[in-house]
Amino acid sequence: MPVVLYGIGSGAAAPMYALRALDLGASAGVAGIVVALNGLGMVLADLPAGRIIARIGERGAIALGSGIGLAGVLCAIFAPNPGVLAVGMLLNGTASAVWGLARQSYIVAVVSPAERGRAFSTLAGASRLGSFCGPFVGAGLVYAMGPSGALWLQFATTVLAGGAMLAIRSADGDDADVGDHTLRSVIVENRGVLGTLGLAALLMGGARASRTALLPLWAAHIGVSAATTSLIFGITGAVDVLLSYPGGILLDRYGGRATGIPSMLLFAVGFAALPLTTSTVELAGVAVLLGLANGVSNGIIMTVGADIAPPGQRAEFLGAWRLTHDVGMFTGPIAIGLISAATVLGAAALILAAAASAGAAAMYRWFPGGQPGSARRRPRSRDGLSTRTRSPDVS
Repeated sequence: MPVVLYGIGSGAAAPMYALRALDLGASAGVAGIVVALNGLGMVLADLPAGRIIARIGERGAIALGSGIGLAGVLCAIFAPNPGVLAVGMLLNGTASAVWGLARQSYIVAVVSPAERGRAFSTLAGASRLGSFCGPFVGAGLVYAMGPSGALWLQFATTVLAGGAMLAIRSADGDDADVGDHTLRSVIVENRGVLGTLGLAALLMGGARASRTALLPLWAAHIGVSAATTSLIFGITGAVDVLLSYPGGILLDRYGGRATGIPSMLLFAVGFAALPLTTSTVELAGVAVLLGLANGVSNGIIMTVGADIAPPGQRAEFLGAWRLTHDVGMFTGPIAIGLISAATVLGAAALILAAAASAGAAAMYRWFPGGQPGSARRRPRSRDGLSTRTRSPDVS
């Protein structure tokens, strides 16, 4: 429920930040950059978030993340110019990174390895459900107050979600994380894993973010109205949410490859087919295919990260692991813009299809397979030696 609440506020506010920037006199290009700073805030905060959680625990991190998020929303609401709004977006991204990592660390501590796939998939589905409902819940406030109405809703849901998370029993101390190691040593020690499995996570993050950036652009390119595009996104959002739990069952029973590879192949087919669409029906079919790809993969990055996290270094490692995925989320839409500016929009779709195919190959090569607790072949480090066991359920 806290995740749904947090998602409702974020989902309602997400499309309003660009409008808020325009209200403050920003151009369309500047507004796009301001909105992208939310992703940059996540990327910059992923590594520090891991260290923060290792030091003050999940409950303390949730309190800190909620406070940062509230400060970011207030900056956006009362911003006198786009510069202050940009600071608010950075703070929002930072809060999202701390919140997300604290939730993940908590589930690793309290859920058995055999049920992690379902737990993380449900967590991801709850977040997407909130984001799906958010624009509908905030519509009345936006009508009455303008874009700031949705931002006030985000403020309220952040307070409620933070309070609800703090009311849950603490997991701090269940899996001692503070040891005689530094963030740099954790990254260096696990560079083999982060450089192999992390590449697959990065490509999946890029595919996920590029889907939401590319579909509206192609819809406008072929003359589909904004209202119809919104309806298509609503349908794909429903598909995404409905597939969360089935995807978690596959994760628990068959491992990361069983969901990761089909997901990336579906992304590749969807992106490759997009330039061939010329009508609303064809676009909707591709959009549903991409929604299917996203839904099947719900929770996979968190589950694989939890399975390979080294004992005693969980929070720091998960921060570095999330960074690989979030870098893909941040750079994917930017790559679309750069490729489209240099060539044509269809070329961006084909390049994304190739990248998704490469992601499927990387998952086949490095992602763990089989049930939790079974022996899994570890990736090799740069010196060619097998890396040591990362957790009790990974050999």
